[in-house]
Order: sequence, then C-alpha cells, then structure tokens
Amino acid sequence: MMLEQIWKKRTALLAQGLDYLPENLKQQLYRSMDVPWDYPELDPTLKCLMAYQYRQGYRGLISSDVQKSRENFAKSIREVVYRPTQLAWVQDFSLSLNHRVLPVRYYHPFPQQACPMIVFFHGGGFILGNLDTHDEACRILAKYSGCQVLNIDYPLAPEVTAQQMLDTCEMAWHWIWQHQDRFNIQPNAIAVAGDSAGANISTVLAQRLKQHLHAPIAQLLIYPTVDFKSRYPSFFKYKAGLLLTEGDVDQVTQHYVLNSQLELDDPLVSPIYAQLDHSASCFLVTAGHDILHDEGAHYAQLLQQANVKVCHRNYAHQLHGFINLTSVSYQSKKDWIEISQLFKQFLN
Repeated sequence: MMLEQIWKKRTALLAQGLDYLPENLKQQLYRSMDVPWDYPELDPTLKCLMAYQYRQGYRGLISSDVQKSRENFAKSIREVVYRPTQLAWVQDFSLSLNHRVLPVRYYHPFPQQACPMIVFFHGGGFILGNLDTHDEACRILAKYSGCQVLNIDYPLAPEVTAQQMLDTCEMAWHWIWQHQDRFNIQPNAIAVAGDSAGANISTVLAQRLKQHLHAPIAQLLIYPTVDFKSRYPSFFKYKAGLLLTEGDVDQVTQHYVLNSQLELDDPLVSPIYAQLDHSASCFLVTAGHDILHDEGAHYAQLLQQANVKVCHRNYAHQLHGFINLTSVSYQSKKDWIEISQLFKQFLN
C-alpha cells in the first residue's frame, strides 16, 4: 500500500510539474515527441500530456475488453488525483430502488445551510466510470457552486440496456425528490448535471420529466454527447487524437445504442432529435478540441430556437474530459471552478 501511494504521488507530481514549465519549454517538449497532429490553441500543458499519452500507445478510452478499459480508466484518474479538494461533508450511502440498491456519494459545502441540490451523472461513455473517477470533479462543483451534489453510481452498459440505465437514473431522481427532507435543500431547487455520457443522461431525463412535478429546475451539460446519428466537422478533425477517439464512439454506439435495439436517432439516446420545447433551462459547456464540440454547440442552438433559456460557454483551449484533469492542469481547474460559479449564478 505504501509503495502504491508513493508511486501515485510521484505520477501526479510529474504531471503537475508540467504546469510550472515556461511556455517555450512546453512547446519544445511537445515538438520533441513528434506526434502526427498539432493544435496551436490547445492548452500547452494538456498538449504535452496528450502527446506523451499518444507516444505511450494510447488510442482511446474503450477497447474491446470492457473490464480492462474500466480498470485502466479508474487507474488513470487515481494516478493524477493526489490531494482531493476538502469539503465540510462527504458521505457515501445507497438508494433503495425497485430491484436495485444504488450507491451514491453526497457532497455538501455548508451542511448547516439550505442550498440547491445538483444530481450528477458521471461520464465514461455509458461504459466506464464510477463514484471515484468523478469524485474530485464533484468536490470542486460543490465547493464553488455552493450547492449540494449527489454523485450517482448508475449501472453501466453492456450489462444493462439504455432503457434499463435510464429507468434506473429516473428512479434515483424520483427517490431524491421524495426524500428531500433528508437533505437541506432549498424548496424544490434540484438541478441535473453530467459530463459527456452523463450529460446525455441528464438532458434525456430533463426531457422525460419536463411535464412532471419533479422536473429539474436546470441542467448543466458538460461536453454532452447528444447525436449518435450524425457526424459533424469536429468529429473528423479530432477523431484520431486527444482523449476521445473515433474508436471510442464506435464502441459506445455498439454497446449502448445498437445492443439496446435502438435506432441511432432515437431521442432516448440522441436527445437532439426530441421535442425540445419546455425543456429545463440549460447551461451547456463545450470544449474546442473535442470531437463532440459541434454537436453540443448545435444542441444549444436548437434549444434556443425552442425558446429554452440557454447559456452556452465554449472553452476553445480545452479538450474532452478536462474536468477530470484539474489536478494536473491549472487551466482545467480554473475553467471548472469558473463553470461551477457561473452555474450557481445561472440557478439564481
């Protein structure tokens, strides 16, 4: 255990050290790795990290071995998060749902104060991720939004279908509404949030619940995947490098959509094709260097056209997954803190 902790600290410190290098040295380091792409606007620290990752043989998050992919993703997060953000209250417990017990992690920055609740669904292509992989992201969100956060450990594909996954997430949502007295929530002030696949789940839930008494007051979507049918220019620009690749999208499409016997444009998995009017107000974040950038931006436009209140923030220097890189990138941490603060204003 001690050796594992030492190695974990060493890996994190090496990655964090990049942030302290002068910009010209970062550029030299990047050029020395001779990768087959160059993105001048990408944050230099992340550009070096992605180039190093590429030189080490990285070609995507999800391989044909799902279990190994989950282990690798969890390990990569553990290696870069050494000192978690401190909060007044962090607690693990479980929700008792129909035929399932669902683990959750609860964060509260001010346990004695009433404040809104953010129900968070993690990213990972509907296949990867858990409470630990997005623990630091949720800690920062809670601290700087001033909101409670409930991180949901929903069941993953391919063990469950898209329909089963969404039904479970909706049951979790209703459980939270029905047990508001367990939390110090401002009256009916419950928002939904997520990154990537979790953002997809969040906005699908918002659509399913929009006519319901338990509808979310707002949705926070971080680089969402919303369209399995179409391919946008950003997909072709970034499909081969950086964090999320064409191969990842293919794996997710097979395991989440096709194995669930759904069409690619079914609103259950591609919410961009749903009736968008009367949806919850939406704060939507895109990353400039992301294969999902264009579909997220297009979704924001369609929501606006449907008279939904929308705030779209694009972080041109960022890549997919940056809220998981806050421990090794000062810029990523700064951006995620800013998003958390802006979302609190958006709720108000």
